[in-house]
Amino acid sequence: MKTKTFEEKLAHAKALLEKLMNPEITLENSVKLYEEGLQTIKEAQYLIDEAKMKISIIEQENQTLPEDKA
Repeated sequence: MKTKTFEEKLAHAKALLEKLMNPEITLENSVKLYEEGLQTIKEAQYLIDEAKMKISIIEQENQTLPEDKA
């Protein structure tokens, strides 16, 4: 099974929100969609945190590289 990208997770969360805004939705379905939305947002936040960590590592590595002497 393919892991969804951050953008796909964001689009999925938006779709869930649109479904939740439907005035005809049942309470049971709204609770399920809410739970799924929270999980999707949590997964997206994990991807953001992972990207931040990678950027931090790259920045640290660039600070320790010797400067080019031109």
